Amino acid sequence: MPIILKQIIPIRFHNFVILTHFDLELKIEGEQKIKKMVEGTMSLDAVIKEVVDLENIPIEEVFDNLKCTKEGLTSEEVQERLDMFGYNKLEEKKESKILKFLGFMWNPLSWVMEAAALMAIAMAHGGVSLFLFLFVFCCPYGKIGSKSKVLRDGKWSEEDASVLVPGDIVSIKLGDIIPADARLLEGDPLKIDQSALTGESLPVTKHPGEGVYSGSTCKQGEIEVVVIATGVHTFFGKAAHLVENTTHVGHFQQVLTSIGNFCICSIAIGMIIEIIVIYGVHGYGYRNGIDNLLVLLIGGIPIAMPTVLSVTMAIGSHKLSQQGAITKRMTAIEEMAGMDVLCSDKTGTLTLNKLTVDKEMIEVFAKGVGKDLVVLMAARASRMENQDAIDCAIVSMLADPKEARAGIKEVHFLPFNPTDKRTALTYIDGAGNMHRVSKGAPEQILNLAQNKAEIERKVHAMIDKFAERGLRSLGIARQEVPEGSKESAGGPWEFVALLPLFDPPRHDSAETIRRALDLGVSVKMITGDQLAIGKETGRRLGMGTNMYPSSSLLGENKDQLGAVSIDDLIEKADGFAVTNSNNSFSRVGYTSRVGTSESETLKQTLRDLCVFNALEMAATKRLSKS
Repeated sequence: MPIILKQIIPIRFHNFVILTHFDLELKIEGEQKIKKMVEGTMSLDAVIKEVVDLENIPIEEVFDNLKCTKEGLTSEEVQERLDMFGYNKLEEKKESKILKFLGFMWNPLSWVMEAAALMAIAMAHGGVSLFLFLFVFCCPYGKIGSKSKVLRDGKWSEEDASVLVPGDIVSIKLGDIIPADARLLEGDPLKIDQSALTGESLPVTKHPGEGVYSGSTCKQGEIEVVVIATGVHTFFGKAAHLVENTTHVGHFQQVLTSIGNFCICSIAIGMIIEIIVIYGVHGYGYRNGIDNLLVLLIGGIPIAMPTVLSVTMAIGSHKLSQQGAITKRMTAIEEMAGMDVLCSDKTGTLTLNKLTVDKEMIEVFAKGVGKDLVVLMAARASRMENQDAIDCAIVSMLADPKEARAGIKEVHFLPFNPTDKRTALTYIDGAGNMHRVSKGAPEQILNLAQNKAEIERKVHAMIDKFAERGLRSLGIARQEVPEGSKESAGGPWEFVALLPLFDPPRHDSAETIRRALDLGVSVKMITGDQLAIGKETGRRLGMGTNMYPSSSLLGENKDQLGAVSIDDLIEKADGFAVTNSNNSFSRVGYTSRVGTSESETLKQTLRDLCVFNALEMAATKRLSKS
């Protein structure tokens, strides 16, 4: 365009031509910037509306859709995205203390009392009426803020987790709580503890490109991630959104309302009859008639009933508190008494959420090896520091953890990696001989063994047997290293044993379930673990093994269920496995839960319990609003 102008305008206007050319270039550059801004805004709008599945698309497309790079965002971009996406926190609903206080007087019985008070005031002669308003102020539950290491303006800095936005590059290391939903970038795999969100006992290995959820904990590794969702748009936030959108009126309040409505109707009918008789039949004066109506109005109200019921509930709450229970809502006692079905999560509620080895079920394949020696070998192949869940479970079986290294000299330790899927320790015993012991995935350990062909079928049969009972298998192997060098391949490997791993029940779970059954309360398990694991837990706790996958609740698996309706299935089942927060939210009537994966179910159900170590989302927030 500037070239065309130069051809049309005479040469004596050369300065003017140059100026026009400059202005047009600035205009074109401005239009291009505006176009890019519009395109970026449209792309981010698609992210807000969740049109784009940032959790599953290739990582390159994640950067394209979020309009960001691996160098992080600038301060200006962060501010724009804060205005667009909001802060990375769950907003508390602000409730007026005055309106909350007045709400206690908004019921049928109070209406009649208030009407009587107004009539008495109207009939008073020069009296002084004193109204005393009591405002009860309560301290809101605080939330401990967390910091995150973020790459912004080309440099790393510590920022509050609440100001994270989609597109931020965040560094995650051992012990960090994931501040927002994110995708992993290049680096070594992480071990993520998602038990509070999904109910999985073992930490999950997350590889580069995979997603992690807000609220989960990094148990091993260090990597950079790109934030894809914050605040209410995260997996955690969506669960909280379901909590906020659910309301329920208890049976106790329904009864009080019914009694109040009955009293109002009775008083209204009585007043109509009295008005007809007093003014129509006897012709009483205005003042005398009003006095009689006021007596009927006050006398027809069961004034003491709410007080008596509240005192009864308070006494019950006091007795529960003496047994270690915390009751935040007095009506919960009456509602608990009417409970007929108890749905409980497995991990951390019925079980300890701590892996253990069932020593009695250890299967030994090597001759002349006892189960105690197998446990010692497994402990030697475990880390003594920075242990994962499996290492901790095995070492804790020893009377003293120091036994794992007692009497030997450690030469080399091979840590777990996704390729080998095993750990190994090379050591020298008291006689000066070098040995090597390894533990890991049974298939990987079996591939090391020289006698694989002889024992393969038996090993696979035992693995399948463990799997049917919901037990994870861990293989143990050993070898001699006659060369005396850690780099040496060593002698032939010998497959020693298979160890079953299981999340054991709490010591009091079986007794609690038995007492509930004796009281006529049906107990059902709701778990995110595999079906076989749920059945094995149910068998050990005596609550039955008639369990189904959660997909059955959504109308799937019709071939296996036949003509059984969803209602009959829920009534007869002992539990459901592989559940997530959404399908349990739509079906469960009552729940007991430690973590957050069932937090919205807590809100939806008629009655709810929170057990020891309940998380903030499922306990503090829920109970503070009860």
